[in-house]
Amino acid sequence: MLTVNLTRPAGPAGRITRVETLMLGTSWRDFGYVRVHTDEGLTGIGEITHPYRVSEVCALTEALAQRHLIGADPFDIEELWLRVYQGDFLRGGDMGGIALSGLDQAMYDLMGKALGVPAYRLTGGACRDDVRVYANGWYTGEREPEIFAAKAKETVAKGYSALKFDPFGPGLHELERAELRRSIDLVAAVREAIGPDTDLFIEGHARFAMPTAARLVRELEPFDIGWFEEPMPWTHIERYAELRQRAAFPISGGEHFHNRYEYKQLFATNAVDIIQPDLSMAGGFTEVRKLAAIADTHGMLVAPHNSNSPLCTTVSVHAALGIPNFKILETFDGLLEPFVFDALKGTLPMEDGRIGLPTAPGLGVELVDEVFEEHPPSHRFWNMFADGWEKRNRT
Repeated sequence: MLTVNLTRPAGPAGRITRVETLMLGTSWRDFGYVRVHTDEGLTGIGEITHPYRVSEVCALTEALAQRHLIGADPFDIEELWLRVYQGDFLRGGDMGGIALSGLDQAMYDLMGKALGVPAYRLTGGACRDDVRVYANGWYTGEREPEIFAAKAKETVAKGYSALKFDPFGPGLHELERAELRRSIDLVAAVREAIGPDTDLFIEGHARFAMPTAARLVRELEPFDIGWFEEPMPWTHIERYAELRQRAAFPISGGEHFHNRYEYKQLFATNAVDIIQPDLSMAGGFTEVRKLAAIADTHGMLVAPHNSNSPLCTTVSVHAALGIPNFKILETFDGLLEPFVFDALKGTLPMEDGRIGLPTAPGLGVELVDEVFEEHPPSHRFWNMFADGWEKRNRT
């Protein structure tokens, strides 16, 4: 099972002959992609964006493909997933998880193209007619209540019915009293600006000690938030259930985990109400479907994390359509320059805060090499625990 089997007849996509990676530079971060070729003339793509180590993930992805995928049939998806994971001793982690996720996406793109059907037809079909999304990344600029309130209004005016933001600045473990009040004032201003009918989610970025997280649970209660996301580091996972008991709203998390094995303790301790696997981090379609099913057995909902490019948004829509316990999908697409969409021809558009059923075969997206050449990676870095990180002024 852990070596390429050339004796079985290949399916309609043919056999994998070549794998390449591409990087696209933007004003926010570098995006990474993989493109897989077969001897039937088909190509399948996937997203392999890492927040800070895109070039390293690209190199790993190409190495994994050479070791485990050349000559393989893309339709042998479970075998390929296991071959890459087990055969390379990945044992989880961010870089391996991202590389495996992008390769898995590319397999579904190839299968859909070979069969002439959208990828979601191969990942559970459709449980719904469209996918609701929420906006993130809209709150760049000074951390002042009136500024965040105005930006929130602008975002809702674009059709979003739900927003998420991190009001806490550079806080880590604890918040000084003045910083605590400032953070809560930001939440109050945004809630007042968007009114009671727009969902508001609060991001914690996994950084508060239990006493501070418990204090924030009390302070946030008046604002009718939809969830408090990753309030504590996952090194404190055993205390998440305790925090849930104190909260009048759901606790969410899981973007830091890259497969069912890393999720195991989260499920065992009932740490959250809503899991947030990322289609470009948690093992792609193959693994996220399993995570959603396990979550369902625990009475948990699924709200996929997606801080990546519009390709991951499109991939996530294909997946979300077939997840019965799906809640809502994250998107940063409103933050990006127009050329990003030019580089990713065919990504799904949003209308009135929702994304409709895909119709094109596979993922329906092609990488436009000329645009990639015009926007090479910058390899810049911004520290989200430094003062002023929300401005996203990279160095």
